[in-house]
Amino acid sequence: ERVLVPRGWKKKPVVLLFTVCRPGFFKASPHSPSCSKCPPHSYTLDEASTSCLCEEHYFRRESDPPTMACTRPPSAPRSAISNVNETSVFLEWIPPADTGGRKDVSYYIACKKCNSHSGLCEACGGHVRYLPQQTGLKNTSVMMVDLLAHTNYTFEIEAVNGVSDQNPGARQFVSVNVTTNQAAPSPVSSVKKGKITKNSISLSWQEPDRPNGIILEYEIKYFEKDQETSYTIIKSKETMITADGLKPGSAYVFQIRARTAAGYGGFSRRFEFETSPVSVAASSDQSQIPIIVVSVTVGVILLAVVIGFLLSGSCCDHGCGWASSLRAVAYPSLTWRCGYSKAKQDPEEEKMHFHNGHIKLPGVRTYIDPHTYEDPNQAVHEFAKEIEASCITIERVIGAGEFGEVCSGRLKLQGKREFPVAIKTLKVGYTEKQRRDFLGEASIMGQFDHPNIIHLEGVVTKSKPVMIVTEYMENGSLDTFLKKNDGQFTVIQLVGMLRGIASGMKYLSDMGYVHRDLAARNILINSNLVCKVSDFGLSRVLEDDPEAAYTTRGGKIPIRWTAPEAIAFRKFTSASDVWSYGIVMWEVMSYGERPYWEMTNQDVIKAVEEGYRLPSPMDCPAALYQLMLDCWQKDRNSRPKFDEIVSMLDKLIRNPSSLKTLVNASSRVSNLLVEHSPVGSGAYRSVGEWLEAIKMGRYTEIFMENGYSSMDAVAQVTLEDLRRLGVTLVGHQKKIMNSLQEMKVQLVNGMVPL
Repeated sequence: ERVLVPRGWKKKPVVLLFTVCRPGFFKASPHSPSCSKCPPHSYTLDEASTSCLCEEHYFRRESDPPTMACTRPPSAPRSAISNVNETSVFLEWIPPADTGGRKDVSYYIACKKCNSHSGLCEACGGHVRYLPQQTGLKNTSVMMVDLLAHTNYTFEIEAVNGVSDQNPGARQFVSVNVTTNQAAPSPVSSVKKGKITKNSISLSWQEPDRPNGIILEYEIKYFEKDQETSYTIIKSKETMITADGLKPGSAYVFQIRARTAAGYGGFSRRFEFETSPVSVAASSDQSQIPIIVVSVTVGVILLAVVIGFLLSGSCCDHGCGWASSLRAVAYPSLTWRCGYSKAKQDPEEEKMHFHNGHIKLPGVRTYIDPHTYEDPNQAVHEFAKEIEASCITIERVIGAGEFGEVCSGRLKLQGKREFPVAIKTLKVGYTEKQRRDFLGEASIMGQFDHPNIIHLEGVVTKSKPVMIVTEYMENGSLDTFLKKNDGQFTVIQLVGMLRGIASGMKYLSDMGYVHRDLAARNILINSNLVCKVSDFGLSRVLEDDPEAAYTTRGGKIPIRWTAPEAIAFRKFTSASDVWSYGIVMWEVMSYGERPYWEMTNQDVIKAVEEGYRLPSPMDCPAALYQLMLDCWQKDRNSRPKFDEIVSMLDKLIRNPSSLKTLVNASSRVSNLLVEHSPVGSGAYRSVGEWLEAIKMGRYTEIFMENGYSSMDAVAQVTLEDLRRLGVTLVGHQKKIMNSLQEMKVQLVNGMVPL
């Protein structure tokens, strides 16, 4: 095509040539000097095309330049895994294998609530919160909170990009099915005032929107406005109460919270109500009443003190009579016993007053040692429910306990569906002491009510065999489960297990209970990978425990899991439980390895006393190993508290990137084990003999060809070296590295002679 410059121009006419693009090429602008080939996944069949059409199943956004290749929606995300924590679910996945040729990939989470009976699902609704968000996710993880308890959910994780909305085909997503656990109820949202007098206020309220189980009771906290440090707690099983003994014409603030088997929910917002004013005449008539009341009260207390001194030898044989008498007058609603106190329970309502925190909140229960009861049967029946033997069906034996067999079976209670349980039986021919010790575990377990503590269903004491019935944990003990599934879980899943254990231990610590035998073998795990602390009471009787050893101060304790002060001075506290928790962390991250390997108990005691600490497990995040070391501080006051441990693990779960930094392989060996003579020089005569001994003989030739021809050379091998040598299987890597670590640990015997 020729274009001539107009005649009026003085310059020489210029002839411009424009090329016509043939099929397969295009010219986006008429001013472009040449044609361009159609970008990938696009075409044109006509001449002089200004753009190219996208191939089938490929698309282009309006904002995409015509020179950009046509793209398609991404494939589904891969390898999605979940971690359930009560009514929260953490999801993590791997990006799609095919991004569709685009970089603007994000993720969308669809949530469905499913009925386990009908199989039908419905959208979750607006009550579920997504952290950080439900749509437009750039990172490959998300947490859902405020889910319903004991509910089946399906989460669909879909990868989308700029052309996903143009795709008429089916959505590409990966789905994850989870079942939430029990959880505390949501806050009470609506409170109504009823009858109001000059000295009382009546209230009623609605059950929480999400009870998450059966409401066992409500706790009502109230105080005079601007007097928050002096308040009163009322506990009620009904959704109404009357607060009396109030001042006329005064404003009072009320807050209410509900409790289920999972514990207390949060307090409601503050509701303010005012009592009726008193008339002037009535006020003058009663002006002398407070003086009279105070005088009478002081007289009664003085009388109680005198009587207490006279009867001081009658309380528990410890001379606590005057104090008991004084308490009885000051707090008549309490029944006092030697060694513990227990609030007298009103079936419908309980009230207790607090001033500046001098009396413990009733919502925070305190552990009561069953041994303080003169009659052990009284403790059992106070804390454990009696079950008819006819309600229990024993199906099979799954293990042996200290006092008899452990079985699985089913429990059918009136008005409830049949469900699986674990049953501990007391063997025939037991002594009365064995029966007392056996039921002692139920007396302890029955006081606990937490999703990470094994739940006691009840006991059978009125017929034989005597039984303890608990919830059934499908995957059994944690140490055995981890050994069977070596290397099968993500770090997030392992941290989720550790978080559950720490949460259970925080609950026990808050109640004032010291476990003394916290170890992976005493943690049970269910099909949802929820870990629950178990083995109460019987953990005090360690005579038959293969892990227990006698100490110099007498008695048997599990040396490898026990804090130094507990070994040396039998000083068991929550801080010593924290030490044991650090060992459990090490067990979990090493998939059930035996702590300190084959070192003797005496070796362990001596090495720990001299500063040796277990090295980091393979591929362990640095943040987790640092937490282990914190738990193993020699000064027990320097160790973290369980609430701090739970908080730290929650932060790690919310920020998975913080778990990507691993402990440097070269620093895995403790400082006690370096700069000493070559490892294993006398243990194996050759590299081949060593590899054969650990059933890794297939790698002998590879080691020799790469210069690892002596045990001295092998001792310096790192994980990176193994990968370079072609040892790619995680199980083989762990076996070789752990064998080398064991040989290094054996140096302790030569360094710390006993």
